[in-house]
Amino acid sequence: MEYTVQKLGQLAGISTRTLRYYDEIGLLKPARINSSGYRIYGVAEVDRLQQILFYRELGVNLDSIKEIMTSPEFDATVALRDHREKLLEKRAQLDALINNVDKSIQLTERKIRMTDKEKFEGFKNKLVEDNEKKYGKEIREKYGEDAVNKSNAKVKGMTNEQYEEIQKIEEQLFSTLKSAMASGDPAGELAQKAADLHKQWLYFYWDQYSKEAHAGLAEMYVADERFTAYYDKVQQGAAKFLRDAIVIYTKN
Repeated sequence: MEYTVQKLGQLAGISTRTLRYYDEIGLLKPARINSSGYRIYGVAEVDRLQQILFYRELGVNLDSIKEIMTSPEFDATVALRDHREKLLEKRAQLDALINNVDKSIQLTERKIRMTDKEKFEGFKNKLVEDNEKKYGKEIREKYGEDAVNKSNAKVKGMTNEQYEEIQKIEEQLFSTLKSAMASGDPAGELAQKAADLHKQWLYFYWDQYSKEAHAGLAEMYVADERFTAYYDKVQQGAAKFLRDAIVIYTKN
């Protein structure tokens, strides 16, 4: 079976513009161009598009998808099994959230009692899922599978009190960081207090703490624009200032 770009777009539920863009960046080339100048896609291209859409559903960006699928080691069958495993994990997380919402609805209607732990169960799973989507690849490469898995398990095991405490520490961190930046000295008392608050914050996520890992994470805040944006919402340059403060803190 062969498809024009329009027919394939209809079949896959995506726009023809998207398919043309995939062609332009070399992610999904048509099997051939017919005499009328139309892109024609065959079975192999349909299968490849399915893989691309699976990766997109899992939040993988196009550059990473292209790198994965053009690798000589890429195996479509292995990839499908991996997709299935990830989708099952996602379904479990969504089921947890749905269950959380259902119980909350019943709670507001005075039909059941809901523990604080139950209220936050779905949100903790969502937090882990979001972090995996945004930073999973980088932090797994830097710290290893075991360390990240232990961190995720620690987050999922948080109590309501721990969840509230981590929110409080983060608020203090941002407030202190902003005040410290006014002094302009990353070695100053306020800046070092911010670095210490950041260390306390990490204890809720990390299975074990080390100064080297702390300093390495701070470098990622500057090297990766996603991390930079998270801290720069406090004030422009906050990520770099915090990095400098942490480097000094971990050397003392």
